[in-house]
Amino acid sequence: MDSYNHILLAVDCYGQHASVADKARDLADKCQAKLSLIYVVDSLPIIDAGYAVDIPYNLDVTAELMAGAKHRLDALAERLAVDEQNRWLQTGSPKLEIIKVAEQNNVDLIVVGSHGRHGLALLLGSTANGVLHHASCDVLAVRLPND
Repeated sequence: MDSYNHILLAVDCYGQHASVADKARDLADKCQAKLSLIYVVDSLPIIDAGYAVDIPYNLDVTAELMAGAKHRLDALAERLAVDEQNRWLQTGSPKLEIIKVAEQNNVDLIVVGSHGRHGLALLLGSTANGVLHHASCDVLAVRLPND
């Protein structure tokens, strides 16, 4: 197996990311690879059941979510010694944004945390599963403890 040159750590700033982050940093150090971070704020539309019309998030709420996510992402990046130009904070579908950033930046390994969901929970859309099945590079899913 060839050594990795660019590792993208996809983090969930609200979850149990410390063990995943530490494994990604350790792997990047061992491979002498660049480590980058991405966090995607999911922009699911709110549906007004009365009119069956999609209503986008309130811009103030989105701005607050993005500001909080940026603060947590920057704190993690500082802990992992990741330069500012190697940090991405996106909105949209997490799996699509992770894959897009990976392809645009010649990432050869994506590291994600996974709860190991089964059955209906897996079918409804695990980010790790979506990345695993659609990425054009290697994906390392690090098992997280179940809640």
